[in-house]
Amino acid sequence: MAFVVTENCIKCKYTDCVDVCPVDCFHEGPNFLVIDPDECIDCTLCEPECPANAIFAEDEVPADQQQFIALNAELAKSWPTISEVSPAPADADEWNGKTGKMQYLER
Repeated sequence: MAFVVTENCIKCKYTDCVDVCPVDCFHEGPNFLVIDPDECIDCTLCEPECPANAIFAEDEVPADQQQFIALNAELAKSWPTISEVSPAPADADEWNGKTGKMQYLER
């Protein structure tokens, strides 16, 4: 089982979670992070570090966020690995908690 980054990360992209990952399973896109399910060791360290509460264990992903399980696996194949914390977007706090952000996902 892996952890999954869900919709609330879109346009927030805080990277606090990246700092605690012992296996570098995070991948970075223009405005979203994903977790490579083949690399994730289910250590649970990233989940409490996410300021946006956007990370869930695969079997705990909310029903309306299930599409993010496949999306994480897909995008992890083409996005580069991120292993260091970087500044969040200037407007990240404004986007945190908003719904309907899938339309803003940049690939």
